[in-house]
Amino acid sequence: MEVILLQDVKGVGKKQQTVNVSDGYANNFLFPKKLAVKVSKKSVEILENQKENARIAEENAKNNALELVEKLKTAEVTASLKVGKEGRAFGSVSLKQICDELLSKYGYDIDKRKFIDKGPLDSLGYYNLKVELHKGIVGIVKVHIVGEEG
Repeated sequence: MEVILLQDVKGVGKKQQTVNVSDGYANNFLFPKKLAVKVSKKSVEILENQKENARIAEENAKNNALELVEKLKTAEVTASLKVGKEGRAFGSVSLKQICDELLSKYGYDIDKRKFIDKGPLDSLGYYNLKVELHKGIVGIVKVHIVGEEG
């Protein structure tokens, strides 16, 4: 029996793939667990629509990432770090603080897990942090860490 998989099934195939399985396997395992549907004119049409929608969504996400890369070129985040009398820094600036600052100042919602440079920002100065906004699309966030006596 030919079926369209709704999810990845180990040993059978990937999501949205059309595979040929035995009737018993389809009727007793795949259909009750809603892992697959029988191939029909309507199900093939729905699958094609889903694939087209996924392609369009992927294209939109890529275009949005490219736009954000251009916007990040002009953005600069300023973060403060407590320093002692000799200019020695205490603690560090977290990626979450940088993401919160980007969101509040510019409205750019970037997940902290997307940052490639995850090293500690524990000294004063300028940093250029790389962030992967989409597969293969990397932007740079400029961060200026200033001292705050405390």
